[in-house]
Amino acid sequence: MTRINTNVSSLVAQNRLASSNQDLQQSLTRLSTGLRINRASDNPAGLLAGETLRSEITGLTKAISSTTRASQIISTVDSALGQVSNLLNDVRGLVVEAANTGGISNDEIAANQLQIDSSLEAINRISQSTTFQGRKLLDGSQDFVSNLSDVPSVADYSLDQANLGATGSLDVEVNVSAAAEKANVSVDGGAFDPPLNGDAVATSKLETNTYYHPVLNNSGIRITGDFDAVEFVDDGSFNSIPTASISAGVLTLRYDSYDQLHPIGLSASRIDSLPGIEAEYEGGYLENTQQTGGVTPVHAGLEVRRSDGGDISIAYTDSGDAATTATFDEQTSTVTVALGTDETKKGFVDIAQVINDLPTLSDGADLSAQVIDSDGNEVSGPSQRLNLVADDFNTNITNFVPKLKGNLVYELKGSGGSETFQFSAGTTVEQVAEAVNLVGESTGVVANTEGGLSFASETYGGDALIAIDVIEESDGGTFESSLSSARSVGSDIQATINGLTAGGSGNNLSLNTSMLDLAITVKDGSDSNFSFSVLGGGATFQLGPDATSAQRASLGIGSVSTGKLGGASGRLYELGSGQSKSLTNDVHGAAKIIDEVINKVAGTRGRLGAFQSTTLESNLVSLNEARANLQEADSSIRDADFAQESANLTRAQILVQSGTNVLSLANQNPRNVLSLLG
Repeated sequence: MTRINTNVSSLVAQNRLASSNQDLQQSLTRLSTGLRINRASDNPAGLLAGETLRSEITGLTKAISSTTRASQIISTVDSALGQVSNLLNDVRGLVVEAANTGGISNDEIAANQLQIDSSLEAINRISQSTTFQGRKLLDGSQDFVSNLSDVPSVADYSLDQANLGATGSLDVEVNVSAAAEKANVSVDGGAFDPPLNGDAVATSKLETNTYYHPVLNNSGIRITGDFDAVEFVDDGSFNSIPTASISAGVLTLRYDSYDQLHPIGLSASRIDSLPGIEAEYEGGYLENTQQTGGVTPVHAGLEVRRSDGGDISIAYTDSGDAATTATFDEQTSTVTVALGTDETKKGFVDIAQVINDLPTLSDGADLSAQVIDSDGNEVSGPSQRLNLVADDFNTNITNFVPKLKGNLVYELKGSGGSETFQFSAGTTVEQVAEAVNLVGESTGVVANTEGGLSFASETYGGDALIAIDVIEESDGGTFESSLSSARSVGSDIQATINGLTAGGSGNNLSLNTSMLDLAITVKDGSDSNFSFSVLGGGATFQLGPDATSAQRASLGIGSVSTGKLGGASGRLYELGSGQSKSLTNDVHGAAKIIDEVINKVAGTRGRLGAFQSTTLESNLVSLNEARANLQEADSSIRDADFAQESANLTRAQILVQSGTNVLSLANQNPRNVLSLLG
């Protein structure tokens, strides 16, 4: 059918040509931009997915930049801390050298002190001059702010990392379930003679070979000299004159009868006539020695104790007054008895009463005194007056000092090393303790005689050790059997931090989680619970593509100034000239401080290095891989496939050309109508 009003063939050709032109335009656009999606209409779903991926890629790119910047900051800090470590090692060498007082002169020590002062100044300078883009790194401005320093039971702490979240603060609660303990070994009092009873006692008594023979009217005979024992015998001889003799160390005074009266002066003169023996009588010469049934001679003494077991000593003076008085000097822990001139008021019983009447000491302790015999038992009865001046009496004071029963050789091992000790029978408990304490620095063990003999490690925790190996002990010795144990190990502190079990080592607590990384040192043996708050601060680094707390790391970088560096033994500035731990004041204390500071700086470097290698570098690798994967995914959605688009372009070009020719032919069809009219 031939029509001229509607050229259907032309319309069809126009539509196909328009479609081909559109395909051609699309191919040209994709090839020119390299993108498969140039407008939302190209692929709405693909555009949405691509934009999401592009957003994530942008975040990852910035996170990579931030991580790289953080690594550069840590490298700057580590470099500065390396210089601080070098200076500290130099200081330690100077301290050790200064301890060799027998080998270097005072001038050399002074020169070493000047070098230490210079090193301390350099450390302070590093603390203030270490910066990154104008921000100081080691002056404490990058450290966390907390109120942990206000906790009484905390000796030292380090806040390394904390996630403060959206609130910008973090509350921390520490519950201590068990305090750290030292290694302890005690020695039962039976290892010594006389036995240790846990009290520190000073005893004023006459020497072993000095006896009092109490008689009527509170008089008596004081006997001293070369003998071991005294006995008084009723021989029934009815001899009105007593006789005295000494045989095999036993001094014997014979009476015809205890019920007879004998002048005290006569008895004393008989005893005094013996070779190597002296006898003094108290009271009048004619006072009688009648013994009602016989009274055993008393080896008398005055024992004074503190109620708290503290150390005590006794001294005697002549007061010049009639009355006998007593005073106590709390600075020297000495009871001073001022003997009066009234002979009826200065016997042992009288002096004991004067001491018992002293007021309670300022620390709450009381003094008590009693008259004792040679076995340490309380004596009642005669007053036992002393017709002696103070100087004579002071020579007879004997402290209650327990001594080893037998020869002893043992090895003492501690966490610091071991030493072998050799003691002979009769060595006092104080001498045993003193020998152990002289080498305490090399063994890590100290001995204490307060409340009895005991050994304790210098440190707390599971690494604290005491081992006593008795190598040899003579017959009669009971040291080995008196040990509470041959080996003792301390225990570490046990605690939870915000409900999580904390690591314990000695008095040190540590916790390392994604929310909190800290180390706390409590005071020795503390079992107190406490809480504190991290109020802000710290160096915060963005490590992820999203600005959330989970993708940030806050790191505490403390100050390395000499006023801040230190530990439980003190601060680094104390090593300076004129300070308490200078080379001339306390070189051993200086050594402890410098060792603690070196360990702390090394720990900080190790912590920062671990953060850089395990957190930053691994995070950088992870971010780069994630970005590559996302870019690949985005490319598969957005990027044009040039091979495919080139083929599409060729096809579209052919279709446009053919469509144009077809449209030209279709437009010529109506002209054929004119031939019909001609």
